[in-house]
Parts: sequence; C-alpha cells; structure tokens
Amino acid sequence: MRTVDLIQRKRDGEELSQPEIAFLVEGYNSGEIPDYQMSAFLMAVYFKGMTDHEVSALAECMLNSGEHVDLSAIPGLKVDKHSTGGVGDKTSLVAAPLAAAAGVVVPMISGRALGHTGGTLDKLESIPGFRTNLSIDEFKDQLGRLNLAFIGQTPQVAPADGKLYSLRDATATVESIPLIATSIMSKKLAAGIDALVLDVKVGSGAFMKRQVDARRLAQMMVGIGRRMDKRVQALITDMNQPLGYAIGNALEVMEVSQTLQNVGPVDLTRLSLELAARMIYLGKLTATLEEAREVAQARLLDGSGYRKMKEVIEAQGGNPQVLDRFELLPNATGAREIIAPRAGYVTAIDAEDIGRASSIIGAGRDTKEDNVDPAVGVVLEVKVGQKVDAGGVLCRLYYTSEEHVEDAAQQVEDAFRIASQPADERELILEVVSS
Repeated sequence: MRTVDLIQRKRDGEELSQPEIAFLVEGYNSGEIPDYQMSAFLMAVYFKGMTDHEVSALAECMLNSGEHVDLSAIPGLKVDKHSTGGVGDKTSLVAAPLAAAAGVVVPMISGRALGHTGGTLDKLESIPGFRTNLSIDEFKDQLGRLNLAFIGQTPQVAPADGKLYSLRDATATVESIPLIATSIMSKKLAAGIDALVLDVKVGSGAFMKRQVDARRLAQMMVGIGRRMDKRVQALITDMNQPLGYAIGNALEVMEVSQTLQNVGPVDLTRLSLELAARMIYLGKLTATLEEAREVAQARLLDGSGYRKMKEVIEAQGGNPQVLDRFELLPNATGAREIIAPRAGYVTAIDAEDIGRASSIIGAGRDTKEDNVDPAVGVVLEVKVGQKVDAGGVLCRLYYTSEEHVEDAAQQVEDAFRIASQPADERELILEVVSS
C-alpha cells in the first residue's frame, strides 16, 4: 500500500482499516514515512474525523509501538485517573492518595504543564528532592509497597504517540478529538491498568470549550477502553473558573495539603472525593458507588490519605514535612494585589485568563523545553457567586521577577466580571459517561 493513497482516502472521508492504520503508525515510527506525509494525514483527520473502529485501531497501534508495563505481579486491580487539563486542577494529588489509602493500586503516569494548563509532574517537582524519573522497576516496587507512585511518560511507553504529539503541536492539529482520545488512551493502556477514571474538562480554561465536544471526547475514550476490555468512567466537569483558589505549582501543593486535611476549598474537595470514589468502585473494593463514596470520605476524615501522600513524597526523594511547613517549599519574593474596581457580585472568573497570567510570570510553559518557576502563581481571594466591596482584593499575584508582572496583572484584571446581581450557580460535575 502507498501512504499517499491512504492520505487521499482519509481526505475524502473514507474509513481506513486496522492494517492500513498500522502501516501509517509503524512507518512513521520507523522513519519510513516522512513528516510532511504524516502532517497531511493528521490534517485530514482534523477535518474529516475518525470512526470508532479507526480510533480503536490507532490507539492500539500506538500502544503496541513500545513496551507494555506489566503490573500483574502486584495484587489487586490497577486504576489510574487522568484529567484533560485545567487551571488549578490538582485533583490527582488528592484523589490518588485517597484511593491508594483505601486499597486501590494507583499507577499514576502524569504529564507536564503546557500553555495555560497545569501539569501534575511540575507540581510534584516543586517539592525539593521529589523524583518523577523512577525506573520501571522502582515504579513497580513502590506500587507494591505503597499502592501509589507518580512518574512521567518514559520513552519506551507508546513512543509513536510521542512522535505524533510533537508533530500535532507543529501542525495545528492538537485540538482534534480523535487524536486527543487516542493519545491519552494509548499511554494509559500501556501502563498496565485495569480501569481508568477520566476527568474531561469543559469551559474557558479547558481545551474543550463546548460541552458537546467534551462529551464526544469522553464517549470516544470510554469506547476505546471498552473495546480493549478495560473499565472506564468519565466525568465532564466545569472549567470556566479555576478549581480551588491556588494556581501555580508550589501554591497548589500547599492547597493539596490543606485539602487532604479536610480544610481545602469546597469545589476541589468535592471533585476529588468523587474521582477517588469512582477509582475505589472500579477497583472493586466496594459493591456500589455509594459505598465507595463513603470509603473515600472516611479516608479523608481519618487522615490516611494525607499520610499516604507523605509516604509517597518520602519514597520518591522529597521531604514529607513540606505538607506541614510550607516555608520548605519554593516561595515567591514579591506579591501584587488585584483590587475590585467596584462593589458587586463576582459573576465570572475566566480560567484561561488566570492560567495565562500565571504562565506569564513563570508557572507554566509555552513549549516543552521552557523552564517553570515553582514558586510563582495566582491565589484567588474570591470565587464566582461571592460579593465583593469596591477596593476589595480579588486575588494576589506571587512572583520572583518583576519583568512580566504588569502584563500578568492586566490579564488577571480582565478575567473578573463583577455585576450588581449574582449569576446563576453552575454545576461542577456536568455529566457522567461510562461503559
């Protein structure tokens, strides 16, 4: 078969077979198919989409392009959790230790910040000494001892996805729903999991701006899992305002500590508990989801989730004292208050604007090569629905260099909407999609 013929058929909206998709993935991964031809194929997918069969075939081919992590020697079902990316979204660092404390084996293969969205690895690496580059043997050993370990994607896991992701980034095809779904699922399934809980974000601070697109992405990922005999559930959750109050790596670790001690923000606590409950349920530790919710709540209230996070920090080279003594974390040298121009009710906080402001002062990255400043970020003082006085503090910017503070401050000011009447309350969890 010829690459140009497959590009033409996808351009014309035809369905490709599993062998044809395998030919493209294997050819590109080996270097036989050049960037310019694969770029044309990705753009054809962007405009014409993929069928369920094509999506499953692409995910399976990328999964099989590298090693599969074998966790079968560790007793119990292995359940991971993945978020499609948001602002202030640190639920992995709350839900995973709660689920692990309940007895779920949680192999967390996490990502880094890109653009206005945060990354779990960057948050963890703001803890001095914390290692995310565990070998596969270290990863397995820690899972066997503690039920939980955090690592980044290794070059051996789904390498075709790594190559395709870089090309998508350079060809404006990142937003393609089939390509997002296959990228996420190939990495997750290569990690040896039995089940997966997905948090699909929708709104101004998410990659998916419309709920119909978020639903389509969730259904596609759940379908891939079902066809590969994995139990998958997806929550579609609101990302129109940041989750919690803290945005920025060390700042978010502080908020994780507060949340695991049951004194965190209401929205972050609620979503983390629901994600943990679904991990517990899919791990078959309870007969019903309602029982799983009770177990997750109990692990929060008895402090075992908090202690589990400390154990993991210590096992991966960090200082567990950071969860008690925030001065041990990187701290900003400067702060700037953003003031309410008038009295009224906060009716919107644009999460993307807040994420971009945080990124401008160093909390995020525009390319994978950019360095991140772990100390900087934004801490909200109000959330949507709250009343503010003229001159009241809306949020604070924390920075270590004054170079971009003015730009960031302007971006943050533009994020807040204040009106004379409160807006209708928006649900945090909008839908559930399950197999």
